[in-house]
Amino acid sequence: MFKKILIANRGEIACRVIKTARRMGIKTVAVYSDADRDALHVEMADEAVAIGPAAASESYLVIDRIVAAAKQTGAEAVHPGYGFLSERSAFPKALAEAGIVFIGPHPAAIDAMGDKIESKKFANAANVSTVPGFLGVIESPDHAVELARDIGYPVMIKASAGGGGKGMRIAWNDAECREGFQLSKNEAAASFGDDRVFVEKFIVDPRHIEIQVLGDKHGNVIYLGERECSIQRRNQKVIEEAPSPLLDEATRRAMGEQAVALAKAVGYDSAGTVEFVAGQDKSFFFLEMNTRLQVEHPVTELVTGLDLVEQMIRVAAGEPLAIKQTDVKLNGWAVESRIYAEDPYRNFLPSIGRLTRYRPPEEGSDGEITVRNDTGVVEGGEISMYYDPMIAKLVTHAATRLEAIEAQSAALDAFVIDGIQHNIPFLASLHAHPRWREGRLSTGFIREEYPDGFEPTAVDEDTKPRLAIVAVAIEAVKRDRLDNLPGRLRPHSGALRRDWVVKLDKEQIPVTIEEGYVDIPLELDVRVGDGEVVTVASRWVPGELLWIGEIDGETLSVQVRPIVNGVELRYRGASVVAKVMTPRTAALDLLMPEKAAADTSKFLLCPMPGLVVSIGVAVGEEVKAGEMLAIVEAMKMQNVLRAERDLKIKTIKAKPGESLAVDAVIMEFE
Repeated sequence: MFKKILIANRGEIACRVIKTARRMGIKTVAVYSDADRDALHVEMADEAVAIGPAAASESYLVIDRIVAAAKQTGAEAVHPGYGFLSERSAFPKALAEAGIVFIGPHPAAIDAMGDKIESKKFANAANVSTVPGFLGVIESPDHAVELARDIGYPVMIKASAGGGGKGMRIAWNDAECREGFQLSKNEAAASFGDDRVFVEKFIVDPRHIEIQVLGDKHGNVIYLGERECSIQRRNQKVIEEAPSPLLDEATRRAMGEQAVALAKAVGYDSAGTVEFVAGQDKSFFFLEMNTRLQVEHPVTELVTGLDLVEQMIRVAAGEPLAIKQTDVKLNGWAVESRIYAEDPYRNFLPSIGRLTRYRPPEEGSDGEITVRNDTGVVEGGEISMYYDPMIAKLVTHAATRLEAIEAQSAALDAFVIDGIQHNIPFLASLHAHPRWREGRLSTGFIREEYPDGFEPTAVDEDTKPRLAIVAVAIEAVKRDRLDNLPGRLRPHSGALRRDWVVKLDKEQIPVTIEEGYVDIPLELDVRVGDGEVVTVASRWVPGELLWIGEIDGETLSVQVRPIVNGVELRYRGASVVAKVMTPRTAALDLLMPEKAAADTSKFLLCPMPGLVVSIGVAVGEEVKAGEMLAIVEAMKMQNVLRAERDLKIKTIKAKPGESLAVDAVIMEFE
C-alpha cells in the first residue's frame, strides 16, 4: 500500500480524499494556488506545495507543476479528484513517466470513454444504444444549425471534454443554436482548455440515471447500483439520490449489466460512472461515461456501505476487488443536496466573498438517520471567483426515501451560512415540493416547476403559529436577561407579561403566555389566537444563531438573526421578520407608513461580482425585450444579461475586461 499520496485538486473533494487516506494510514500532500493559500485542504494535509497563480489554467491545470510537486514530496501516487486533470489522459501518462501511480483508470480508457464524442462512437461500435446526434466536431454556428435541423429540435450542444454542467446549452430554434454554440465553446475553452463541442437530440421529459461501476487491474468489474440525478438547473445537478424511485430490480440489473459490459470492453480499472438518459417508461440510452469519481458519489457510499475513494486507492495499488457482484446490497435511501455560493433570488448568479459564519449541521448517525457534510471551507474562509461555487454537499441517509428527505430538510434548517448568498432556501423549497417527494422527476423539473425563477418562499399557514411561538420564546428570554442586568434603575418584578402580538412581516398574530417560567431551559404554555394551548421548550440563549426546541413534542431548528426591534427567522427556506410587541404598540404599528423601495428600472446593474466579457449594445441604440445587453463571467460561467423591456441606451458605464462589484452600474437607459 502507498505511504504517501498527492491530491491534485482543491476544495471539498481534496478534503474528502484526505479523510480516507488518513483513515488508511496514508500521508497526504495538498497542492494549492495563490487563492487557496489558506484553504481547508491545505490545512488538513500533512504537506502542501504551492503550484501557481489563482487561475486554474496557471496552477491546477498545469501537469508539469503537479508532477514536480509529487516528485518534490516523494508521493508515490496521485488522486485527481474530479474536474481539472481527472479526465486528461496526458496526466496519468506524465505521472507514469515519472514513476508515479495514477489513482484512476488507465489512459486508454480515458481516451476511449472520457471524450464525449469518442465515447459515443465506441458505444455505437459495441452495440450500446445511444442518443441520436452528430459525433463529429462542429466547426461553425452555421454548421451547428444545419446539424440541429437534421436531428430535429430541441438539441443539446455539449462540450466534448465537459462536465459539471459547463459548456452545455439546450437549443429550441436556430437563434438559440447559434448563441448556444458560441457560449458552449467559450465555456469549454475556459473550463477545460478544449473548445470542441458536439450536438445530440435532447430527449423531452427525460430522467438522468447513472450507474456506478468499479473495476480492478485483474479484469473484475462490478456495478454498485444507480443514482438518480434528474433535478438539474442549467444542466448542472442540484439534488441526487440513491437508489432511483423510477427503477425496478429488472431495469436496474439491465442498466448495470450494460454498464459493466461497456467498462469491460475498455478494460476499465477504477471507479467510474456510466450515465444514461431514461424515459418515464424505463427505456434508457447510453449518454456518456465519466472516467473519474463523481461529485455525487456519497449517496452510493451510504447505501452500499463502501468507501469509493478507498476502493480506488486499493485498486491503484494492485489489489483485486474484495467484493463480488452478489455482495453488493442496497440499504435504505440517501439524498444529497449541493450547496452553492449563488443567489437564488437573482437567477442563481454566483456570489463571492467571505464566509462570516459557516456552521454546518452536526454529522453522524442518530438512530436510523445519518447526516454527512462534505465540504472544503471553514468559517472566515473566502469564496473565490476563480473556481466552482460549491460550498458543500449535504447528504442524509435513512430507511426510506421520505425519511431521508425529511432528514435533509431538518439538516438544511440547521445549516448556518452568512457573508455570501447561497441556495439553501431553494434547496429547502425543492425538498418540500410535492412532485419531488412523490418521485415524479425529469431533468426539466426545475424549469417546469419554477418557470419564472425562484421567488422567496412564503410561510404557509400551518407554520406561522409555530414561528410566532418561537418569536415569543426568544423575546421572553431576551427580556428576562435584560431585566436581570445588575445596576438597573427599575428592579425586575419577576412577573411575566402574558399578552403579546407577533408581527410576522406584515401580519399581526396574537400570542398569550398561559403558564410557565423563563429560565434555561425555557418552558412555556402558550396560545396563538383562539387556538389550543401548546407547550414550547428550548435551551436557546441570546447570541445563538440556531434556536432548537420543541413545540408540543415536535423538534424545530430555526435560524435567528437579530435586527432592530426584532429578529429574522429562517425556517424551511422561508425568511420572515418577527417583531414581538405589546398590544398597544401593535395598534400604533398599524398606523406607520411603509417606505418605498428605490427605483432601479433605468439601470442595468451587475448581478454578481464578475468580469465583463462583452457589451452587446451602443449608446443611443434601441433594444427590444429579450435582446442581449452584456455578458458577465463569474466562476467559469458566462451569464447573458438581457433587456427586460423595450428600451434605449443612454450611457454605458462599463467596458469589456473590467471587473465589477455586485450592483455596479453597467449601463443606463432613457
